[in-house]
Parts: sequence; C-alpha cells; structure tokens
Amino acid sequence: MKGCMSTDLGIVTIDPEVVAKYAGTVAVECFGIVGMAAVNMKDGLVHLLKRESLTKGIKVAISDENHISINFHIVVAYGVSISAVTENLISNVKYKVEEFSGMPVDKINIYIEGVKVID
Repeated sequence: MKGCMSTDLGIVTIDPEVVAKYAGTVAVECFGIVGMAAVNMKDGLVHLLKRESLTKGIKVAISDENHISINFHIVVAYGVSISAVTENLISNVKYKVEEFSGMPVDKINIYIEGVKVID
C-alpha cells in the first residue's frame, strides 16, 4: 500500500496531503519564494494562496515503492535568480521531506506561476 511502512508494532500510513503540507511549509521558508499559487483554469488567473491553503499549490504522489514526487506551483519574488531559488527549494524540500517521512523523494517539479514585487 502507498505511503505505508511496517514497524514492530504495526503499520504506519502517511497521507500524501500530510507530505504536501510539510513540503509547503518548508518551501515558503526558502529565500525568494513568495508563496504557493493556484491557477484558475477557467480564466487563467493566478492566485497567491494564503498560508493555510498552501496544499492547493502542491501535488504529492507516492508510488507503490513509497517514492515521493512533488509538483510545486509557486510565485517568486521580483529580482531573484530563478535558478538559485529553485535549486535551494529542491535541496531543502528533498532533504527535509525525506527526513520527515522516511521515504525517498525521486522528483520535484517546479512551475513558476508568477512574480511579485516585495516591499
């Protein structure tokens, strides 16, 4: 079963939504990330999500072998290096999610949905 680990006392199951919430919390702490984004497919508008709605901008999949893949839809700060921000995001999320869940992170896809000027 996906997201399940056997222990001496029983089975531990981690819901992908839990991993998404944790990954989102790690992501918004990264330099240059303004927040997660939700794209309205009807009108194509991008909305910056509030902190309590982070998981709407993140999609987590757990394979049958308990390998994690994560898609982030983010808004970055104006003037930052997108490659530096995304490298930092990938390394922080990979390390912290693997430590948190005990499952390997195989893939992190990042979709830059917008840029925001920060005061």
